[in-house]
Amino acid sequence: MPEYLVIRLGAEDQPVEWMLADDTGTRRSEVSNGSLSEAAVAAGDRPVIALVPAVDILTTTVNMPVRSASKIRTALPFALEENLAQDIGDLHFAIGDRRADNRLPVAVVAHERMAAWLDRLTLEGIRPAKLIAENHGLAKIPGTLSLLLDGDTVMFNNGADEAFVMQSVQPSDVLVVSGQLHDKAVDDGAASGHVVVFCTPEKDQQLTHEWIALRQEMHSVDVNVLPDGVFPKLAITVAAGNGINLLQGKYGKKTEYSALFRPWKAAAILLLALSILSVVAKGIDLNRLENEKAALQSQFMAEYRQLRPDDTREIVDPQSLVESLKRAMGATVGPQVFLPGLRELGTAMAENSSAKIEAISYRAGVIDLRLTAPDVPTLDRIQQTVNASGRFSATIQSTDQVADTINGRIQIRESGQ
Repeated sequence: MPEYLVIRLGAEDQPVEWMLADDTGTRRSEVSNGSLSEAAVAAGDRPVIALVPAVDILTTTVNMPVRSASKIRTALPFALEENLAQDIGDLHFAIGDRRADNRLPVAVVAHERMAAWLDRLTLEGIRPAKLIAENHGLAKIPGTLSLLLDGDTVMFNNGADEAFVMQSVQPSDVLVVSGQLHDKAVDDGAASGHVVVFCTPEKDQQLTHEWIALRQEMHSVDVNVLPDGVFPKLAITVAAGNGINLLQGKYGKKTEYSALFRPWKAAAILLLALSILSVVAKGIDLNRLENEKAALQSQFMAEYRQLRPDDTREIVDPQSLVESLKRAMGATVGPQVFLPGLRELGTAMAENSSAKIEAISYRAGVIDLRLTAPDVPTLDRIQQTVNASGRFSATIQSTDQVADTINGRIQIRESGQ
């Protein structure tokens, strides 16, 4: 199970607190206090969760029907703009996991504060895995009003959408602001809600009368005393996965592509070398072929000039020129069909000796036959034997029965014509 070092950042001139906790929300060490450099040493190779002051962060929820993360990031600042005192360009928006009611938790903080926290951590060699508002360490309990008292700060959530932090106020003031406790000057309403409080023993003693008064107003008030302070409570909650990680967008973790490709460095170099050699080899072959082409063309032109010394034009297509010369000399330039066709026909007639050739003609690459045979199957066998050569295609053009003899006509041509 992952073990985190949780560090709580306060003011820059104040010591920090740290402790170990795992992702099950189990405490793994005592709380330590000291400088941030000492906390960095304690972290070692463990991932770090940094808790930052909640008074600098606005936590809210918003109804965003879109699902695309990029579209949410684009629309979110404008959806909250009317509720923010600062220009949205100066603010960083981080989102949490979408809730069952489809609302999206959001944390808003100034870029200036983000830069200050990250600079402090980076200066000591700390790269936090998460940066979370400390009040997110106060878990939300459905149907319960939760308060955590830390010095003069009161952290509050109503178990649903509302969460905020107030300073220098009493717990009852926070409940009034949240609308969970009626102001006696306005409304003497009935008791409303269940309250769970977390505080140190000192705060518990100071607020004894406050608890008595609240128990008269609320359904129940359950005070949980934290003998080791509030930090362990916050630390184990965020280590278990609670809270919105502020390290998103421009502050998100950058992919270390060099580390990803390092194991494949040797293979990549070899592949690159092979690719270069292949390109070079193809270039050499192309150059060789171009030289051979030029040599052949030069030889052809030399011989052609001997035949026609008066023709000084540039010859672009030597093959067409040779065929033109053949036609001029009466030579055929078409494929030789007649004699090979007769060889195939002779084989077919030898296998079917009962058939006889009455007449044969050849024109434009086509052999026409007139035959007599005792029956049509004999003509079919002649046709199939010619076709079996693969080079020629024989087709029966007509058949006519005269007495006991079949007069037939077969046409033979090269396959594909």
